[in-house]
Amino acid sequence: MTTRTTQTVVRFSSAFPLPGIDALQPAGKYRVDHDEELIEGISRLAWRRVGAFIHLPAIAVRSSMQQMVPIDPADLEAALQKDLEQS
Repeated sequence: MTTRTTQTVVRFSSAFPLPGIDALQPAGKYRVDHDEELIEGISRLAWRRVGAFIHLPAIAVRSSMQQMVPIDPADLEAALQKDLEQS
């Protein structure tokens, strides 16, 4: 099966929680990787998202420890929507 990873950057204007992580994440820009697989057997190219990962800490934060945390795309969208409503 053919797979691809696309990377986007999301911006939070205030601190936000992530499921499974105790501490709030600070405001800032974060890289997000979206893993997708090709849906075969159709007449045109189509991709299905099979996973998403957010890179911690934020892009501007200097840290000796970096991690890629799996995140449900729906949870990410909900956090971004909540952040938008608060600003």
